[in-house]
Amino acid sequence: MRRASESFTDEQARRINDAVVEAESKTSAEIVPVVATASGRYDRPEDVVGLWFALAALIGAWLLLPEARGEPGSWGGFPAAAKLVCLLAAVVVGFVAGAVAATYVGWLRRLFTPRSQMADEVAAAARQAFFDGRLHYTAGATGLLVYVSLYERMATVLADRAVLDKLGQDALDELQSRLLDQLRSAGPTEAICGVIRSAGERLGKVLPRAEDDVNELPDSLITID
Repeated sequence: MRRASESFTDEQARRINDAVVEAESKTSAEIVPVVATASGRYDRPEDVVGLWFALAALIGAWLLLPEARGEPGSWGGFPAAAKLVCLLAAVVVGFVAGAVAATYVGWLRRLFTPRSQMADEVAAAARQAFFDGRLHYTAGATGLLVYVSLYERMATVLADRAVLDKLGQDALDELQSRLLDQLRSAGPTEAICGVIRSAGERLGKVLPRAEDDVNELPDSLITID
């Protein structure tokens, strides 16, 4: 899976940055777009995939290895001890191969990750990005985070107190739904630009930009690998 920092060309990043500048020209809110490669580590799904690979390797080895014969004085056959060693080796190799495959093949690891777990990880990572990006330190509590997590294919919109009070949670949920829909249909760049412009239009009506407004946060896309 491509890292967040590699998922946008210079032109695409510039378009997102321009969308932030355009939106903030209408409102005193500080809008920050953040794209993360993934929001969680998900070690357990890797172990689950490893166990399935180990089981498949065990069955394959059991079917392919010749029958063990231990008749006294026999010069043929396959020793039972050797077959046991081969079966154990197949289990170990299968588990390691499955865990490695799940590490590098995103859809495989995602297949064995509960959606609720991914949603919890995305929510926690978005809150962390909100505080790490210092959105909660704006003078008027007007920070708005647009957070996209590529691996989970999830996104969220978080707002500080003033934005939440003026827009309401329903409006934020609507922006989030629009962001998710456009991520599926148009891709990250169009989706992020679209939700930023929509947020700017809505915020311009309830939190208009003042003449002495100070731009407190960078107007640029942040990527987290």
